[in-house]
Amino acid sequence: MARVTVRTTDIEKAADVLRDGGLVALPTETVYGLGANAEDPAAVSRIFQVKGRPASHPLIVHLSGAEHLDEWVQEVPATARLLAERFWPGPLTLVLRRGHRVPLEATGGLETVAVRVPDHPVALALLSAFGGGVTAPSANRFGSVSPTTADDVRAELGDAVDFVLDGGLCEVGLESTIVDATGEIPTILRPGGVTREDLEAVLRRPLAVPATSHIRVPGQHPSHYAPRARVVLVEPEKVVAEAELAQELGHRVGVFLPAAFADAEVKVHSVVAVPGSMAAYARGLYGFLRELDQQGCDLIVTSLPAEEGLGLAIANRLRRAAGPRTTV
Repeated sequence: MARVTVRTTDIEKAADVLRDGGLVALPTETVYGLGANAEDPAAVSRIFQVKGRPASHPLIVHLSGAEHLDEWVQEVPATARLLAERFWPGPLTLVLRRGHRVPLEATGGLETVAVRVPDHPVALALLSAFGGGVTAPSANRFGSVSPTTADDVRAELGDAVDFVLDGGLCEVGLESTIVDATGEIPTILRPGGVTREDLEAVLRRPLAVPATSHIRVPGQHPSHYAPRARVVLVEPEKVVAEAELAQELGHRVGVFLPAAFADAEVKVHSVVAVPGSMAAYARGLYGFLRELDQQGCDLIVTSLPAEEGLGLAIANRLRRAAGPRTTV
């Protein structure tokens, strides 16, 4: 997928904005991040203000390379080192013990910190030019749909962002996988762009994906990644019937039509044909949700994909988007 070329002068300007305590929206391979100098408590606090994010919700520190990891954490266990060597740059975040460079404002008051190296040339160029760590949660209001284009950022945050770097459409489209690497047995705290199967192949052991964790990380809120429309989850074979019933009951219904039912005619307000490829589905998921919001849907009916590969991360996002209420 082609990426937008960003001028060197824009990279330099963005780096200066970070040094001055400002906020920069930057593209990564996952979603667009709202970046601040990770060592500037005031700048980090501004991220929470702009997003409306609870101060207890930790941020991820982005680095320009794995060689800088030891500067930001107390220790790097062998397992964490192995994962960093294999998956960085890439959509994997490691939770480790906080080093002295990381203020508590960035960790939600925790003694652990989430770190990663993004796989996007614009993000890496900015991180190198800036010369430090950048905290960068998704560049949207807390709990809403994550942005995968610069226009998404501008539409939602507007002038609250000091500078926006446009790097085109995000290639992965879902946030990074978060792995707790503080103990002897790593645990997946949030499924994402690196699949459980890929992690297990490298570590040569099965990994758990617990529903809850004592370590707070991004994306654990009961309602997250949510459009304005209410999202309801049904079995794949019931999607058409439930969507049409809801339309008859007076809703403006958007439906995610599974690939297996692509030829079905659905009498609802708007239909999104779900790609058969999980990579394409992940890349398009947040755009689909935004599209149905823009078309005025008040209800979105969908089903969960098989929870393997990227399907696990997609299912995770749809469950969070639906929140506690998951039926019509």
